[in-house]
Amino acid sequence: MLDFYKGKRVFITGNTGFKGSWLAKMLLYMGAEVKGYSLNIPTSPAMYDLLHLDRDMETIWGDIRNFEHVQTEMENFVPDIVFHLAAQPLVQEGYQAPLYTFQTNVMGTLNVMEGVRTSNSVRSVINVTTDKVYQNREWQYAYREIDRLEGYDPYASSKSCADMLASCYNRCYLKEAGIALSTVRAGNVIGGGDFAKNRIIPDCIEALLKDQKLKVRNPDSIRPYQHVLEPLYAYCMIAQQQFEDRDKADCYNIGPDSSAFVTTRQLVKYFGEEAEKSMSKALQVETGTSAGGHEAGILKLDCSKVIEKIGWQPEWKVRTAVEKTLQWVRAYVEEDCNNCTEIQIREYLEQKARTEKL
Repeated sequence: MLDFYKGKRVFITGNTGFKGSWLAKMLLYMGAEVKGYSLNIPTSPAMYDLLHLDRDMETIWGDIRNFEHVQTEMENFVPDIVFHLAAQPLVQEGYQAPLYTFQTNVMGTLNVMEGVRTSNSVRSVINVTTDKVYQNREWQYAYREIDRLEGYDPYASSKSCADMLASCYNRCYLKEAGIALSTVRAGNVIGGGDFAKNRIIPDCIEALLKDQKLKVRNPDSIRPYQHVLEPLYAYCMIAQQQFEDRDKADCYNIGPDSSAFVTTRQLVKYFGEEAEKSMSKALQVETGTSAGGHEAGILKLDCSKVIEKIGWQPEWKVRTAVEKTLQWVRAYVEEDCNNCTEIQIREYLEQKARTEKL
């Protein structure tokens, strides 16, 4: 896969966020020419700043809701591949700002799809949504790509709409134009550099570094936790394969194996154990109350399609994902997280290469 991306022109929306920054760094590592489109840097501190990505790529500052600007910047760059990550990504903020959430996640996706439709260069598109697009029935059954889309809350509902919107564009315009589009629905991601509020691992890190008590909301909720490099590698794999064979374009769940479907309580336990081992610091924990609004109690993904059709499979177990996260936190404290990020990307890619040769 590394050879494929050398010299490819890749346009990323939402490149200054947690996942977008990791994706940009990985694509640059693989030799791609990357251009980003982002409204702002969403947190302070931020992964984008810590990695000094502004030195290695151009970022256009703009609002994904502004179609003319999105189209102009996409046309000016003449991309081969588009990764659409820009979104309002937080459940709690969705409850607090539903209008902004729907405008960004639905109309923003519409603007990107229309920009792709009118492009003369794009051949492969990855539309990133979420595992929360499914109608959640709170059962042990792992959701498949054919299951009903009906996200419950404003964030999840807006991403369900964006998912269906992309499918419409694919059927009516992109397939006929020879543009391959896949929508990818990833589970919960963890890793170094996530500074968002109301996410369990960033909350763990903040409590650890500030010697504060961590309040665990919804401790018995079950989620498919995975290291951030897992879905990003899958996105890049799908983008490459559908670039070369449009029949690979589809909707795909991206998640860990069943061992990583753990409760929030269990994830915090893993984090605390790893923090004591690697940083000699104890994580203080207390059970708190819900942050407000409905959140799913159990959510699992069936990822057999991407495994069988693309050949991707999860690489790092949940304990490894936590270990790598704490490794990054140590580097952050020592002001060496850029180097740590490159090392983790290289380690992951090398491990993937070995696995794929077997």
